[in-house]
Amino acid sequence: MREIKAKQIEDTVCELFTKAAVKLPNDVYRSMWKSAGDETDERARDVLCNLCKNAREAEKTGVPICQDTGMAFLFAEIGQDVHIIGDFEKAVNKGVERAYVDGKLRLSVAHPITRVNTGTNTPAIVYTKLVKGDKVKLTALPKGFGSENMSRLKMFNPTAGIEEIKEFVYETVRIADANPCPPIIVGVGIGGSFDYSAFLAKKALTHTVGKHSKEHGELEKELLEGINALNIGPQGFGGKTTCLWVGVEMAPTHIAGLPVAVNISCHATRHASAVL
Repeated sequence: MREIKAKQIEDTVCELFTKAAVKLPNDVYRSMWKSAGDETDERARDVLCNLCKNAREAEKTGVPICQDTGMAFLFAEIGQDVHIIGDFEKAVNKGVERAYVDGKLRLSVAHPITRVNTGTNTPAIVYTKLVKGDKVKLTALPKGFGSENMSRLKMFNPTAGIEEIKEFVYETVRIADANPCPPIIVGVGIGGSFDYSAFLAKKALTHTVGKHSKEHGELEKELLEGINALNIGPQGFGGKTTCLWVGVEMAPTHIAGLPVAVNISCHATRHASAVL
């Protein structure tokens, strides 16, 4: 049994959210840069180039990529042969607080009714999964809400086919239009339950851009092509780069239902991972 102190969790969480706020993942940056080279619309190309420049300046200066430094989501894969000494959840929230308060990132978490700010950007939303082994993998996802607000979930009739699901994804992006600061990344969760489909869509946002999944690669390609045919373009100015990537996650569901969730993320889809 391997032991990991809660303080190590806290320090790692702090480091990951601090890093994610200022450094766009390499796969996202490369995709945006490639899209700029492929764009035939001059205005769209200029927007993409400016977004790439902004990302590089953020990394160079240590200033957040976007003023919305997001709500803190954390995916934790905890090995069954790991014993965490201390309070795991408390350590996570302390790490988030340190990253946001000490790092002077915008504090965006408030009570849902009174709207009183918590002052710490906590509590974080933590998804925990037990896995084999003696390691802990943590993935920090600071998610802005300009794009989060454009996400949707639908409980389909179980007789619905793949074309209806695809049209729901396209409809969601059409309704979103320029609001989520395209080019976007889209996570699609199919199956499970009402709540689990939303989790799957969120998890799909952490997929590597440029690497299709073995199980759902063809559907991801079709959705990406269909979304980019909408001609919304970078920041809504038109062009063929509305979406950089689509990730799909699926799970078995009940015979009486078919939940589908679409989670939209902006061009600054920030996440960072570490293994302890």
